Amino acid sequence: MRGRKAEQDRIEQLLADARRGTSGVLLVHGEAGIGKTALLDHAAARAEGVRVLRVEGIESEMELAFGGLHQLFLPVLDLVDALPEPQAAAIRAVFGLTGDGVRDRFTVGLAVLTLLSEAAADGPLLCLVDDAQWLDQPSVDMLTFAARRLRAEGVVMLFAVRDGAPGAAVKGLPRLLVEGLDQTAAAELLPGLPPYVADRVIEEACGNPLALIELSAALTPAQRAGRLGPLALPEAAAGLPSRIRDGFLEQIRRLPETAQAVLLVAAADDTGELAVVLRAAEPLGGAVEDLEPAERSGFVLLSGATVRFRHPLVRYAAYQGAPLARRIAAHRALAQALGAAGQVHRRAWHLAAASTGPDEQVAEELERVAEWAGSRQAMASASAAYERAAQLTADPQQRARRLVRAAQKAADAGQDERCAALADQVPLPLEDPGVAANFARARAVVELGYRRPETAARILVDSADLTGADRPDTMASLLADAVHAAFSAGDARLIAEVASRAPELPVLAVPARLFGGDTPGALGAPDAPSAPDVPGAPDVPGALNALRALVDSSQDPACDVMDRLMTGIYCQLAGDHAAAREVAAAAVAHCREQGISGWLPTTLHLLAQTELALGRHDEASVHATEGLQLAEYYDLAHRAAHLRAALAMLAGVRGEEEQVRALAGEALEYTRPRGVGRGTTDALWAQGLLELGLGRAEAALEPLESARREAGHPLLSLPLLPDLVEAAGRAGRPERAVEPARLLGEWAAALGRPALSALARRCHALTGPDRAAEEHFTAALALHEGGSDYDRARTALLYGEWLRRLRRQIDARDQLRAALEAFERLGARPWAARARTELGAAGGETGLTTRQDGPISLLSPHEREVVRLAAAGASNREIAAQLFLSPRTVGHHLYRAFPKLGVGSRTELATLLAS
Repeated sequence: MRGRKAEQDRIEQLLADARRGTSGVLLVHGEAGIGKTALLDHAAARAEGVRVLRVEGIESEMELAFGGLHQLFLPVLDLVDALPEPQAAAIRAVFGLTGDGVRDRFTVGLAVLTLLSEAAADGPLLCLVDDAQWLDQPSVDMLTFAARRLRAEGVVMLFAVRDGAPGAAVKGLPRLLVEGLDQTAAAELLPGLPPYVADRVIEEACGNPLALIELSAALTPAQRAGRLGPLALPEAAAGLPSRIRDGFLEQIRRLPETAQAVLLVAAADDTGELAVVLRAAEPLGGAVEDLEPAERSGFVLLSGATVRFRHPLVRYAAYQGAPLARRIAAHRALAQALGAAGQVHRRAWHLAAASTGPDEQVAEELERVAEWAGSRQAMASASAAYERAAQLTADPQQRARRLVRAAQKAADAGQDERCAALADQVPLPLEDPGVAANFARARAVVELGYRRPETAARILVDSADLTGADRPDTMASLLADAVHAAFSAGDARLIAEVASRAPELPVLAVPARLFGGDTPGALGAPDAPSAPDVPGAPDVPGALNALRALVDSSQDPACDVMDRLMTGIYCQLAGDHAAAREVAAAAVAHCREQGISGWLPTTLHLLAQTELALGRHDEASVHATEGLQLAEYYDLAHRAAHLRAALAMLAGVRGEEEQVRALAGEALEYTRPRGVGRGTTDALWAQGLLELGLGRAEAALEPLESARREAGHPLLSLPLLPDLVEAAGRAGRPERAVEPARLLGEWAAALGRPALSALARRCHALTGPDRAAEEHFTAALALHEGGSDYDRARTALLYGEWLRRLRRQIDARDQLRAALEAFERLGARPWAARARTELGAAGGETGLTTRQDGPISLLSPHEREVVRLAAAGASNREIAAQLFLSPRTVGHHLYRAFPKLGVGSRTELATLLAS
């Protein structure tokens, strides 16, 4: 290769690292013909002593679920038996080796990760994924899932993607852009050409190596001699890939007819199996001998079992350059050959490719393919199969049903934009109320994902009103989705309106009773809106009874993700954060098990919020980060904004000013113009919390009061009221703390949760008379027991400051030292700095503290999780399955953690953590 030293060096460094046991991943991207495949070939050539697995995406077969994954792992399928049984079963199912379904999409991803680790057990492994944009989306998802989790397995994964080509999305990986060759390197590819001619070819090719070779090869002898007029080559290079394809097509047309026929079959096939190609070519008059001219011309590379095209553009030219009738004949022949081989799903897709009009029989076959793909958690492939089935359906209502199913599966796959495009194709009106309800849900997914959650809620409520009488079984799911959208909007009036439609439904019973007024027993602040059509004050006891029933029902394995999601949200509202975390964890597990990628970031967001409320900041950070990565991967902008706000809160606790500004600012940029009130509230709260922690109380007051106004109803603003009360007091504006403290106190008394009551007593200590403050502080500390260490430390800090002002220095030191230790343990740096300053002013020692976690604080969040599970007796494989890592990465984390902790065995580790 010429002119690619930097790219080659980077790849060779990855291989060198792999030989030392470190894994690496790289996404090589650029235009067609730029040299991506050549770089992958270079990697394979340099992989001495390295096992190599390779797969190439094929545009005509990119909807076949897990086809690419199967092709990649064919040489190592015997290793499947070495996987833990749940992972082995999942791999066998998605490869069609068993008839079983797959409940857990993430078990498939973990199986891929473990399989890569097993394949590298005896030495480094190189995985090459060429034209990844044409691989099926489920395969891409699983391979990138594994790639992002590789650490210490000795695996290198190289993905090549053509820029601008439609197809599967490959995201979240380190990237290497391959650009055109410079003048010197380009000239080296044109030996024997006069300088004038070489310059013209280089200018036309824009440094594209394949274009340089093909354009120079197409020159006539006269042109090569230098007789090149100004119009001999086109002036613009915009159509360069098509020019190259045309060049290949011209060469292919010089082959014998039978050779072209076999080449067309090979181009239409995705298995790469020579036996399949020859079996399909036989009825078209082709045989193995007919591949010889194509092989001699360098179009294909043959082995005893496989056929591979020299370049994707050759395959494209061989396929697209053939007349339609011949392409149809090739697909029919492949369908027959694959059907005889028992590959019914590939057969269905080839039959669909051979169809030129409605064909109900083929549509039914594709629908069965969609159902199979859905049962293996391949939602993107299921959506594609439903869509193609709809295109082959003559009956408008049946076509509508299949399009709606395609849209729903696209939403489940996290493809909200595609969901919108499919929903736009649905023929109206819809006669079946069930299909109409599903159509409304698909439209609402798009509204919630990219536009206004209020509109999403209205769509769902209107559908419930229209279809509820004919299909009462659709009411609960429509209204559950609607109330979720209303909560996202942060609109108490809308929440109450949705709940009033069917307050007897379990999923609506809680908001129907909680949003009847602003405060328990009385109307609250005049600027807080009240809910219409719900008379009287909130029925808190009734709401809590309904919530207990919901929590019990959420433990049923049949409980769906939306019911679990709303139950967790209601628990958070009621201040029962422990129950909320349990429900949220079950919702996350449900999404993982059922392959509902589109909802996984939402459930991870809820889980992170519950952990933040419980003071489990490391876990909250891990889950919120994972959620944001998934939301960005699937382009779920709405949920990404919520997760950025949650991460901004965590950064605010740690005093990371730039992070808070960036995360909260980006969240607000999305939420404000779209009326995503909940996200706006949280982002403003994060900004206020940062200022408060840094001692800038006046600056904290404005965003905190804005957050309260955005929340509207007191119930939606309860979590931020303690910060608002403290900021107002420290800013010398005690009158602005009175109303928030009163509201918090009333709701805390009504809800009866210790965590809320503790915060209310703290606020009463700050806003009430000094003679009652100590009673409130000590009561708050007692109520904090068993709850959030962070909230307890905040209370201890305020109590210590109050004691110091009264010159009770010894008592103050006890509280301030406890606060300092907790803040240091949690990484809450600005709060620790404040506690240290106060402790020094009280005459206490501010150097070393008796930190309860000791050297544990030296570990990264991932290392802490691994260490915690190892100390509990879990094996590396068990830890890997729980944390979605490979067993080797778990071992790597323990290898790094043991010296930091000063231990040499798991027994010592367990003893250290127990102490």
